[in-house]
Amino acid sequence: MRIAIIGAGPGGYVAAIRAAQRGAEVTVIEESEVGGTCLNWGCIPTKTLIASAEVLHKSKNAEDFGLDLTGSISPNIRKIMERKNKVVETQVKGIRGLFKSWGVKLIEGRGVILNPNKIKVTLKNGTAEEIDADKIIVSTGSRPAQIPVFPFDGKRILSSDHAVHLDTIPRSLLIVGAGVIGCEFASIFREFGSEITMVEMMPRAVSTEDEDISALLERELKKKKIKLIANTGVQKVDVKEDGITATLSDGKTIDAEKVLVSIGRSVNSRNIGLEDAGVNTGKRGEIFVNEKMETNVEGIYAIGDVVGGIMLAHLASKQGLVAAENATGGDARIKYDVIPAAIFTSPEIASVGFREHQVKEKGIKYRVGRFQFRALGKAHAMGEISGMFKIISEEGTDKILGAHIIGPHASDLIHEVAIAMEGGLTVKDIAHTIHAHPTLAEGIMETAEDVHGMAIHSPKK
Repeated sequence: MRIAIIGAGPGGYVAAIRAAQRGAEVTVIEESEVGGTCLNWGCIPTKTLIASAEVLHKSKNAEDFGLDLTGSISPNIRKIMERKNKVVETQVKGIRGLFKSWGVKLIEGRGVILNPNKIKVTLKNGTAEEIDADKIIVSTGSRPAQIPVFPFDGKRILSSDHAVHLDTIPRSLLIVGAGVIGCEFASIFREFGSEITMVEMMPRAVSTEDEDISALLERELKKKKIKLIANTGVQKVDVKEDGITATLSDGKTIDAEKVLVSIGRSVNSRNIGLEDAGVNTGKRGEIFVNEKMETNVEGIYAIGDVVGGIMLAHLASKQGLVAAENATGGDARIKYDVIPAAIFTSPEIASVGFREHQVKEKGIKYRVGRFQFRALGKAHAMGEISGMFKIISEEGTDKILGAHIIGPHASDLIHEVAIAMEGGLTVKDIAHTIHAHPTLAEGIMETAEDVHGMAIHSPKK
């Protein structure tokens, strides 16, 4: 069985390794670098920058922990970026090593589907070759969305790709969009010393999250002196010699040294032969697939951001596993009911399942449990007491409908609830499980207890 995969991001490279594990002869075609957006411009670079910002924050507050530090502490953007590059390079080498270990052939070039069994690859030196395959998996990912109002130049008007390669810290930064990407970069560059203004068309920051979570994040943004202008759009951006001037939908203007545009992502489905192969796509170019990650054309699969919907690296990886198993004779299906997600703001945000407003819209009778980080001894020991836990359950059945966390290590903590949901456990199952003390995970237990008004460390309601 010969499997060809176009794109080596978190979906493509995972699919390649699984297909090889199942005995297939696998060829991966990658135009840029293995690891895709996640490893080279997204998840890993930003989390590495966030790690530097967190160390800087701790050092600035060392006296709170009884530590005397002499001299000033300031960010060195060159060294920060060097460390980020080293982390990325290490991970890239790791993926290439895995390919070699499992016998996966990597071809560096641009792949175009000629038919369900053949791909033309234009190599970096300009020459071309054709690859024969029994099955094809498309994993071409996405790119920062761009509209004419914000023509990226990499100097004054930035995409998220540009932001992870800056060689200077902007004195002031206007961020268009207060979603996941915008809020993460706001946290990073505010800690580095930039003056931050965020403009968001929706009524609240991270509008895809639970309303309680958004409210708490906005409070923390305000504490950090990050200005948020909601219910407002940006009509145009004028580039000047010393910065930019943005004109808002209410007629007001904002001056800044640079503007970062984070208004979503566009799928990479154009000019890769989908039309000629007869693969159905949507209005935004997203490839239509079923629960087995099959397109309408037999033998062609698609995974990751290019299929639209929820754009998460770990979801792309799961889709890659499903596609690889099916392409090699298996019968796997993707489920979308339990997908944890994390936003690496300061503090972190994590969620799984329904938001409270979604439960209301569905007309489900429900209960809510809440618990504050400030009630945890471990949070006080860490000096990080801002945040909350929230669990939503179905009244009567005690089924967990969703969970939301904002606070330290939220991205790690959410998986306890995700596993419980996947395993069909109830809120009481979590509440009855002994949790080690002192830990942050105790907050999940107390939140589960609070669903039924029985949390020990919460005041009587």
